[in-house]
Amino acid sequence: MASVDAPSPAAGYTAFGLRAEAEKIEPGLHVVATPIGNLKDVSFRALSTLAAADAVIAEDTRVTKTLLAHYGISTPLVAYHEHNAKVIRPHLLARLESGAALALVSDAGTPLVSDPGFKLVQEALEKGLHVTSVPGPSAVLAALVVAGLPTDRFFFEGFLPHKSGARRARLAELAQVPGTLVFFESPRRLAETLADCAAVLGPRGAAIARELTKMYESVRRGTLEELSAALATEEPPRGEIVLLVAPPEAGAAEVAEADLDARLAEALGAYSVKDAASVVSAATGQPRRQVYARALQLAAEREK
Repeated sequence: MASVDAPSPAAGYTAFGLRAEAEKIEPGLHVVATPIGNLKDVSFRALSTLAAADAVIAEDTRVTKTLLAHYGISTPLVAYHEHNAKVIRPHLLARLESGAALALVSDAGTPLVSDPGFKLVQEALEKGLHVTSVPGPSAVLAALVVAGLPTDRFFFEGFLPHKSGARRARLAELAQVPGTLVFFESPRRLAETLADCAAVLGPRGAAIARELTKMYESVRRGTLEELSAALATEEPPRGEIVLLVAPPEAGAAEVAEADLDARLAEALGAYSVKDAASVVSAATGQPRRQVYARALQLAAEREK
């Protein structure tokens, strides 16, 4: 007697001890936000999408595997990160063109924020493929709403340059952005970054959001100078860091020539001409080229 194969079980997920069947999803690329720490922050729509997809494209399959296992999801995983993206991306696009439904996730939070997903989405759209967003957790927004800084405008920079000179130069370019600045930072570089922020951006309010949504979540608030001084005497913190800096004060760009010279004279006592110009330009809002020219004049006068 011929055997009859049992029908494969419907894709689904388990939440609150109950098994739920996943709704069928449209072919295409589904950009799915996942928790930044607390697994309870995932949405029902995200779980259903992950369960129904033909595959989950993950930056770090080890991290995503934990999430899928927690909710009883058995969808196959495909690793997609900066080291294999050029090789893997054509295969993913071919699957999408053949009618597959693929879910794209990052290590944590919303994909495409500091991860390689952008090029996949861009090329999928260029090919006329369906791309949809399944929104959810974001470390940027989670930090912004608890920082105690203005939220009406903000600028997300991501990671600043690793070296101090390049970092200060970039901070000088950001100094007059009329909104709260949001950075990701490595715990081991946080103290150096705070020192550079304090030097270039001046006495602004700031916040350090650490391990958001996790057991040891903390938010430290103060001025850049206060936080920089504190971190300089402490061991580097552990965990994921989001650094936020308040926008410049209104009217900061209005400065008298005598005040500009006084600021430059003070800065030249501590920094090179180039760095002094960057610091004063950032603090006053004056064009950096103009401030640098004046700094060169003052430095030359000092040498006479």
